[in-house]
Amino acid sequence: MGSKDRTNMKVAIYPGTFNPITNGHTDLVERAARLFDKIIVAVGINRQKTETMAVQERVALIETVLGHIENVEVEAFDTLLTEFVRSRNANIILRGLRTVADFEYEFQLVGMNRVLEPDIETVFLAPAEHLSYISSTLVREIASYGGDISKFVHPAVAEAMMKSR
Repeated sequence: MGSKDRTNMKVAIYPGTFNPITNGHTDLVERAARLFDKIIVAVGINRQKTETMAVQERVALIETVLGHIENVEVEAFDTLLTEFVRSRNANIILRGLRTVADFEYEFQLVGMNRVLEPDIETVFLAPAEHLSYISSTLVREIASYGGDISKFVHPAVAEAMMKSR
């Protein structure tokens, strides 16, 4: 089969703060990479969240963690998500769902994004069952007490988090 025309490519934007990227995030990107021609992991700066790692450090770690997936790019952004999606000629937002509480919040975001950009669709994936309990918040908390986070994150992430402690 020939290469796809760039205008027909299915590009999905996977946004988040990824503070830090977890094995759950990685699982989701690996599976999504089989569904879409290109995934752009969009590392956002959330002004409502306290970020333990600078955005440049998070981008570098994500590039390390996801470097084995050919059709993945990593970029930082500091705009409305819908603006970022449009600027990358994409029309799909990829989101992960772990819990019912996640769904309620994500459902609100879908509604807001639809009003801002009606042509952008949101696709949800659930993490593998054995990873569904992992959250960046819990990983940060465990790391802040010097706990072992190696079961929840890539070794490079665990190392970076222990250094920043």
